[in-house]
This record gives sequence, C-alpha cells and structure tokens, in this order.
Amino acid sequence: MQRTAKRRQTTRRVVIVGIVAVLVLGTGTLLFSNKSTTTSSSTTTSPSVTTTTAPFKFVPVTDPSPAGTFGKAPTVVVPPGPAPTASQRSDLIVGTGAVAKAGDKLTMEYVLATYSTRKVIQSSWTSQPFSFTLGAGQVIPGWDLGMAGMRVGGRRELVLTPSLGYGATSQGAGIAANDSLVFVVDLLKIG
Repeated sequence: MQRTAKRRQTTRRVVIVGIVAVLVLGTGTLLFSNKSTTTSSSTTTSPSVTTTTAPFKFVPVTDPSPAGTFGKAPTVVVPPGPAPTASQRSDLIVGTGAVAKAGDKLTMEYVLATYSTRKVIQSSWTSQPFSFTLGAGQVIPGWDLGMAGMRVGGRRELVLTPSLGYGATSQGAGIAANDSLVFVVDLLKIG
C-alpha cells in the first residue's frame, strides 16, 4: 500500500510539473513571439492598446499613394472600389537611417484616410509628430506589425483591414466600425 501511495504521489508530482512547464513555455512563447514579428511594421493614430502576437505577412500595396517628399505632408489616395481583404504595406521612400525594431521609441508623422470617408481624417502634420514604443501594444496592431523594419528617413504606406485597425468599434470622427485604414507615415527618428 505504501508503494502504491508513493507511486500515486510521484505520478501527481510529475503531472503537476508537466502542466507548470507547459504553462511557463506557452506564456514565454506568447510574450516573446512579438519579437519574431518585427520584420513587419505598424502604424496608428490615437493609441488603442491591442497586442498581436502571431507572425503576420503583409502584401504589397496594390495602388500606392504618390511617394512625395520625405519631411513634407504626403498626398494619400484611397483607391476606388471596395477595401482590400488583406492588409498591405509598401515603402514609398526607403530610408537610410536606423531600422525600427521592437522596443524602440519611434517618432512619426502620419496621415490617415479611411475607406468609409475616402478622405484624410487625421494628420499629425497639422499638430505634432506622434511617438510610441514599437511592439508594446500602445497602438493598433497594424502599427506594431507594420512599422517594424522601417528605416529612419523612410515613408511607408499601410492599408489595414479592420482586424489590424479598430475592428468593429467605431472611433467616431470618420472611422466607422469595421473600417479599412490607409496611412502614409514618415519615420523621423528612433529613440
């Protein structure tokens, strides 16, 4: 009986240790998997805290806005027709400075247009640059994913489906529920 009781106790300990190990490894994977998504980039306006941990692939912007000139307010063109079904990302101007990675504090200028209005509804160019920490969940998922890998001095266009934007929540002021967003962003500095 003592042997049986001891075997049961040993089995319980092994099961508990196994469960704890799976939980620890799973939590670690979720916490650190965001670092593997830093080959993508992301953008947003007013911070809306959301964290995306799965790797994400953008497709190139099919109908990009004009490149314009870095450091001058861009022209954003929302293409006619329905919003795309996949999020898109393209560098309109490739920067030559440091590369943005998770944990970096980025300072950006941006312009936002929406598919629901087909016009620009927000612009940091009329107020002040926007700063956030990349990969910290301080902004919409499309910015955390879409800005990684961008170089200082570059201009990037992001066309974000609702899942990488604000989802089913209307943000008012031209951002409808399930709206697709078009950002053109200049990366001014890192740090």
